[in-house]
Amino acid sequence: MIHELNGDLLLSKASVLAHGVAPDDDFKNGLALALRERFPAMYKDFRHWCKTQHPKPGRAWLWRGVDAAGKPVRIVALLTQEAPAHAGGHPGPAHTEYVNHALHELKKLLLAETESVTSIAMPALATGVGGLEWKHVAPLVRTQLAGLPVQVFVYTHYSPGVAAVEPGPKKSQA
Repeated sequence: MIHELNGDLLLSKASVLAHGVAPDDDFKNGLALALRERFPAMYKDFRHWCKTQHPKPGRAWLWRGVDAAGKPVRIVALLTQEAPAHAGGHPGPAHTEYVNHALHELKKLLLAETESVTSIAMPALATGVGGLEWKHVAPLVRTQLAGLPVQVFVYTHYSPGVAAVEPGPKKSQA
């Protein structure tokens, strides 16, 4: 089930966090910067993956690590934007085609991990630095992720320091 929430995604209790970036992104803005600061190993591993695999927009990359308290963390980088034109440059724009392909890859990743994933939290993908409008991205999120057996929390409005109320897992009928 998909839930649109207001709050700070970094305070989410979801078992997976996802965010949109570009191939070879430097994580200099917004959520990507906050994740880079909180998980420097994730950023280093992402840059290594980009240098060795040369991914194209539309891909998804899963990182597994631990937070400061030693709790397991999974972060998925969704390649929703064009790569920067040069090293250190600003990422290019996002395209709905890239978002759709990245969400499809995310769905495959989540289905492969269903025993350990109960929920995923993400921002309104590609609507910040990516430049897309949520009204064009929301239908892609619903199409690709609506049937998943996990809760999907989409943080459509950022409220710094505010923990959103995330619904718990669905109860099965006896």
